[in-house]
Amino acid sequence: MNRRKFLTILGSAGVVSALGTAKVAEASVHTFPYYDDSYGVLHDTTRCIGCRRCEAACNEVNHLRKPAKPFSDLSVTDTRRRTSAYEWTVVNKYEMNGKPVFRKLQCFHCNDPACASACFAKCFQKLPDGTVAYDGSQCVGCRYCMVACPFYVPGFQYDEAFDPLVQKCTFCEPRLKEGKLPGCVEACPVDALTFGRRSDLIKVARARIADNPGKYVNYIYGEFDAGGTAWMVLAPAAEGAPVPPDDPTLASPDLKQLGLDTHLGNRPMGELTYGALGAVPMIVAFWPVLFGGAYAMTKRREAMSKLEQDKMAKEAKEDVAAAVDAAVRKIEETEGEGAAERARRAMTEALKAREAEAACSKHGEDK
Repeated sequence: MNRRKFLTILGSAGVVSALGTAKVAEASVHTFPYYDDSYGVLHDTTRCIGCRRCEAACNEVNHLRKPAKPFSDLSVTDTRRRTSAYEWTVVNKYEMNGKPVFRKLQCFHCNDPACASACFAKCFQKLPDGTVAYDGSQCVGCRYCMVACPFYVPGFQYDEAFDPLVQKCTFCEPRLKEGKLPGCVEACPVDALTFGRRSDLIKVARARIADNPGKYVNYIYGEFDAGGTAWMVLAPAAEGAPVPPDDPTLASPDLKQLGLDTHLGNRPMGELTYGALGAVPMIVAFWPVLFGGAYAMTKRREAMSKLEQDKMAKEAKEDVAAAVDAAVRKIEETEGEGAAERARRAMTEALKAREAEAACSKHGEDK
């Protein structure tokens, strides 16, 4: 394969991939249905006391590895923790108005999940009950889902070398099918977590904001952020400050103090990742061709280099042989045939010794 042919194949792969990307991006809008009757959870941070019982319940219900520090140790909330493969929900402490405020973090179960749109193996699926479910049977461990998630939620575990899995909150879907509450919601002793239909929870949140002027930020985080999420958050307003309008840009100072990202916009994250990652299967399909071409070019270059070196070595030997013959003839003319033969023998032995020394030196370099 010459350079021109290789570049032609490379260009063709780029064109095909670009066309695939355009088609996927065009079809990406509203790929996931927005189920009106899906479930959700409203987390009222003004009620949360940071007891970590939700963490303990999640650990028990999902049979996760026990943490290094017991759940009774509340000092861990002082550290800004993220979810992991073994901690599907965590509670962190924040300072607002000079007072501690606790917020629970877990998978937000987006209406249009970026993890699902980024996964070309189709391991993630948005279910009618609101769950973003994961099936690891086809997972290839690419971790595009972790890169795509705007909330940095999914974790990756390597307990089994040949079966690594992405781990995150499952919304306790098996419990939902049995008519039970998610483990964390059931364990909360202060009703900081309210489970129900997402549409009803939005009404509940708006009623709390209206009934308690100045207590809450007039913004339901997750109602529209990143296209909307099943898990939503109510945040406390700054003490003495007027309640801002329903606008994340104005509510952002208070929301940011709770570690909530107010720059995600209301466009579904899935629409953004489809166009960027939708062509991955096409690229993967051309990967062997691209690297095969590069390998062929490299091997051909090496072969040509070796032929050139062999040719130069042969010419050098012929030049040396010709020089030896000329020297021997001159000695024969002046010193006689015996002296010429002794000179030829000495020069031949010297050349052999030089070749042996060069071979040893090359062997040492190769090692």
